Amino acid sequence: MDGDEFHAAVYHVVRQIPPQRVTSYGHVAKLLGMPTYSRHVGQALKFVSPDVVPPIPWYRVLSSSGTISSRGPGTSGANRQRDALVAEGVDVQTARSGEFKVGLRQYGWFPAVGSVDIGVQQPAGGDGAGADEAYRGGEP
Repeated sequence: MDGDEFHAAVYHVVRQIPPQRVTSYGHVAKLLGMPTYSRHVGQALKFVSPDVVPPIPWYRVLSSSGTISSRGPGTSGANRQRDALVAEGVDVQTARSGEFKVGLRQYGWFPAVGSVDIGVQQPAGGDGAGADEAYRGGEP
């Protein structure tokens, strides 16, 4: 899977996350057969245009602890993500640290690997074996 295919697969999977549900960057990577690529999933979602059709609900993807990832100093990305989730009816709490957090037990969406259409053909065997090596040729 090259970089463009990887991004397309990320977007395809994220579009399947139901409203009022969230998942983690790592789980999206696992569904794609590339379990070590959670950061690449975040990079693929980082610059999604709000005008893309059909929309990509990037805000439904969180860290593995249910925390909304910071977008860096001086940015409003975490607030925008919180606001989008709240608008869907997801309860977002503010932790003591000031981070926003979602209860994954209540709102988590974690389908089994192989049960979600990833929009691209899996490598031979369908288990993602060798996918990491194939992806290294493209930038996320």
